[in-house]
Amino acid sequence: MDRVYFDWAATTPLCQEAQQAMEPYMQAGMGNIAVGANANSLHSEGRAAFAALERARADVARCIDARPDEIIFMSGATESDNMALLGISHVAYGELKMSGRSSVRGHVVVSAIEHDAVFKTARMLERIGVDVSYLQPDANGFVTPEDLKEVLRPDTFLVSVMLANNEIGSIQPIAELAEVAHGAGALFHTDATQALAKMPVSVRDLGVDAMSFSSHKICGPKGVGALYLRHGVSCDPLILGGGQESGMRSGTQNVAGVVGFAAAMKRFCVDANAIEAEAARQRALRDSLYEGLLQFPQVVKTVDCNEGDTNYLPNIVNVCVRGLESETLILRFDREGVSLSGGSACSSHSLEPSRVLKTIGIERDLALCSLRFSFGAFTTAQDVQYVLQTFDRVVNWNKR
Repeated sequence: MDRVYFDWAATTPLCQEAQQAMEPYMQAGMGNIAVGANANSLHSEGRAAFAALERARADVARCIDARPDEIIFMSGATESDNMALLGISHVAYGELKMSGRSSVRGHVVVSAIEHDAVFKTARMLERIGVDVSYLQPDANGFVTPEDLKEVLRPDTFLVSVMLANNEIGSIQPIAELAEVAHGAGALFHTDATQALAKMPVSVRDLGVDAMSFSSHKICGPKGVGALYLRHGVSCDPLILGGGQESGMRSGTQNVAGVVGFAAAMKRFCVDANAIEAEAARQRALRDSLYEGLLQFPQVVKTVDCNEGDTNYLPNIVNVCVRGLESETLILRFDREGVSLSGGSACSSHSLEPSRVLKTIGIERDLALCSLRFSFGAFTTAQDVQYVLQTFDRVVNWNKR
């Protein structure tokens, strides 16, 4: 059976450029030992691997307007998010305690619709004594600079708001939010995992101090990601050991993965005009899918994303199907050759409704019926039409 893949927000297929870039670093045999060597060794083979690593670092940095020494390679965006929140907080919290102001607890702000990699890390910070405020979005998934101003305190040291939501696609005004945070003396982190390749992303234009992103969301290999950490920002490492990545992330680097990551970044994240053109193409697919799905009386939009709307990612459609739970719908679509999810793939085995949907006011029973269609560079209009043709069979399964 030919299958149609509509779960790009969970993970993406490996692009040819990444695969080709990685192949020399994955070939066995003594003749290829140089490209498989430890990048931290001083012999010729190690220096060759180190050179490949640093070329990749420069390529990734160039794609987001960063300096190469501001890129720390990691295992993915989850580790990157954890490091940003815990590492920055460890330094700032320690400085507050050393100041002698025993009554000052320290304060972090995150949005209430963050990915669990941020949200659960914020919960951990609460357990060790840091105060955390959760910015509540409006019914369409947006927070505002005014919302942030209301919760900032003199002891706020970090704000973290994701650039684009992985379930509903809302794009936050990060530059304005970062400006407000900086005005209060706080650092600003953003999870840009879903935004890369869907919109031009420049750390300089956004004005952020730290940014997380991942390879496998942009047709690169799994198990690789990065943290952008602005030069001069103090952050303690999470993983200690041999001092790799300038002491910020110990452990032997995955050279093959990093090279593939950089190749995917160069393929999809370099040319702003090409990014905009592809976003416009995907936006047309999104609008067509929304229009077709809303012809079915059971379907309800979760957010008010309108035709041509640039306030939402161009590749995410989120709806609820009254009377049919997500798990049932996903399995029925799977039988029809369509792969999709009920929300964040990281929570796909949970029987609880999406925290994001509940936060924006979707009733629990309806949130249990959510579907997320997400697509990317290889998705076609024919794929969208196939999903719409399939939808009637899925929702009327018992009448077949």
